[in-house]
Amino acid sequence: MQGFLTHQQEREAVDDLWQRTLSHIPSSYGKLVYLASLRNPDTGRYEHYGLSLNPNNADTNRALRRSHESIFQEWVASPLGEQKADLDLYISTIEPIAKADLVDAWLRLTPYKNLVPASIQGPERQKHVSDFEAILGLLKNVYGVASPDPNA
Repeated sequence: MQGFLTHQQEREAVDDLWQRTLSHIPSSYGKLVYLASLRNPDTGRYEHYGLSLNPNNADTNRALRRSHESIFQEWVASPLGEQKADLDLYISTIEPIAKADLVDAWLRLTPYKNLVPASIQGPERQKHVSDFEAILGLLKNVYGVASPDPNA
């Protein structure tokens, strides 16, 4: 069929994404942040400029969605200690920001809830949120972050 990527071409597009972009992100959490950022919040579709040059955006969407789901599955299957170490790595690689300010923002804004692929429901979604909140509890204590004001 003309205009559609074959499974091999889709695989090559994902491999290219991994090689050019994801392989340069050292943490799994960072990969989740990146892939979730490619998801349009209005449509739920994944958009990536380089991959969208392909005439069939459905293939791009599918390839990015599968990558997001795969990284998420690896993240949620990791023991809590590995998740904490991976999150520490992520924190060490982001632009200079006070760690206490970052943890405070995470506590108030809960961006980790938006990292879950739309196809993931139920126990895996809940496990991700509860694991992340447990790690946040540790980080809150480590960096001396006060509990967020629920009225703020």
